[in-house]
Amino acid sequence: MSTYVLVHGAWHGSWCWKRVRKALRAQGHDVFTPTLAGVGERSHLISPDINLDTHINDIVNLIKWEELSDVVLCGHSYGGCVASGVADRIPDRIHSIVYLDAFVPGDGESLLQHVPEGQAAMLLQGTKEVGEGWKMPPIPAEVFNVNENDRDWVNSQCTLHPLACFEQPISLTGALDQVTNVVYIRATEFVEGSPFGPFEDKARANGWKVVRMAAGHDVMLDLPDELTDVLLETAAM
Repeated sequence: MSTYVLVHGAWHGSWCWKRVRKALRAQGHDVFTPTLAGVGERSHLISPDINLDTHINDIVNLIKWEELSDVVLCGHSYGGCVASGVADRIPDRIHSIVYLDAFVPGDGESLLQHVPEGQAAMLLQGTKEVGEGWKMPPIPAEVFNVNENDRDWVNSQCTLHPLACFEQPISLTGALDQVTNVVYIRATEFVEGSPFGPFEDKARANGWKVVRMAAGHDVMLDLPDELTDVLLETAAM
């Protein structure tokens, strides 16, 4: 039996992992899919004070209080920043990291600086117009090339996300490097405007295992069975 902690991306919540969570649990594994503070079913708690550190603490505290060890930690999109921060703080609890079409910032880098300039401008403009200057409206599922059957559902589920999460630079000590089992999954059907090409290149340069999957950005919705297989293989590394 393995232990999985699956971290969703911006604007999402635990709900996006339903299919993968069910598949892993059906095989007897422990699976945790926490919703980060201020989004999803915790959207009533949204605040300008929520930042990347808040979300890293969400996951670190889950792992500590649930007394988890040998964790397969998967971070999707923005969740890659969270996963990096978690693994840097408690590397002794982490078996492996799976970056799922995710940002992998270096020490002192923010997510926002890795977003193409035009996209960053649109995010900031939307935040100013409908988010009181600190809440980012969701990017439509169509932009992420989510499969057509799920697009309306995804758009109805996504919630505003605190801008500070994208703006705060991550602080890494280097302890993250103690986790040597690392997989990077690239969604090949989300190409136009995707910021993830450089992170795939970074993964190859680091000698990580790289998996390309023919899916839109929300791989857990487009190809849940195939993603489950990769997660199972990662646990066996």
